[in-house]
Amino acid sequence: MSSKLEQLQALLAPVVEALGYQCWGVEFISQGRHSLLRVYIDHADGILIDDCEKVSRQVSGVLDVEDPISGEYTLEVSSPGMDRPLFTLEQFAAHVGAQVKIRLRSPYEGRRNFQGVLRGVEEQDVVVQVDNHEYLLPIESIDKANIIPSFD
Repeated sequence: MSSKLEQLQALLAPVVEALGYQCWGVEFISQGRHSLLRVYIDHADGILIDDCEKVSRQVSGVLDVEDPISGEYTLEVSSPGMDRPLFTLEQFAAHVGAQVKIRLRSPYEGRRNFQGVLRGVEEQDVVVQVDNHEYLLPIESIDKANIIPSFD
């Protein structure tokens, strides 16, 4: 995780949790002068638009005071949804058995994209089975990971 992302996570997670929500994760996508800050929130009862608005107002206030992002950016507050992104080893461990799609920052064994069954977590590695082969992917090399929703 980049230091900017770590800084934003450390700043925003306590704000989200103080409002009674779980801070599922934070994404910061720098797009030149117009960046995107996306904060995912979760709750046992689910997330409604009112929840997103409430968190957005509070997070906006903190961002205005702390000013951790230079330049223009858009703030989005969202539920993780059915194709929820996975950010932490704990989140990966909680979804063992699920179908996942993982993109790495740089190629591993000649590939960056992996789609298969999440088999578990071993120390700092995520174990994913693609066809008949298991891959141990270091968490720090994962750029993006999502659950693939199942409609069985």
